[in-house]
Amino acid sequence: MTEKAERAALIDFAAPAREVARLAAGTADAQLSPPTPCSAYAVRHLLGHLVGLTAAFGDAARKDLGPTTSTSPDTELPDVAPGWRAELTRNLDGLVAAWRAPDAWEGETQVGGVTLPGAVAGRFALNELVLHGWDLARATGQEYAPDEASLKVAHGLLATVADEARGGSLFGPAVPVAPQAPLLEQVVALGGRRPDWTATTTADG
Repeated sequence: MTEKAERAALIDFAAPAREVARLAAGTADAQLSPPTPCSAYAVRHLLGHLVGLTAAFGDAARKDLGPTTSTSPDTELPDVAPGWRAELTRNLDGLVAAWRAPDAWEGETQVGGVTLPGAVAGRFALNELVLHGWDLARATGQEYAPDEASLKVAHGLLATVADEARGGSLFGPAVPVAPQAPLLEQVVALGGRRPDWTATTTADG
């Protein structure tokens, strides 16, 4: 196996993509309006964001730069469109395949209008699936079971995010949790969410 192939094999998107797809399939149309742990998003906006980010990060992996990768996620409030379930499924499948290519992790790419190394973009992409999977599960009352490998990648990324980078569109301020808290709770808290969030709780996301 080449060095690039070994690097690509370190992170695989299949498990978190399956989990997000399962949660989306389990979200009924009647559940699109309730709030989520991301304070600016209702469920429909979170799902619209997932549709957009899976397309953007897939294109970033392929170095297919254009409107999907150059547009900031803060440009407008995302929303679902007719056929969003099928679109999200296609995007997730494309994301998994794109990041399995060793070249995806090499050189520079662009996402959200930001140029960054491919290896960094891949970790941000995985973290988005992990955190927003939790957001969707919590908002819709579904169980959430992310794989440990993905949680470790997300934790490693979030633990390195500087305090000055928090409070903006990416992450809210980290929420304190006990040192012995389960890894998922640590990831959620580092991502600016309260692990005990419910629909009646105010949280940043």
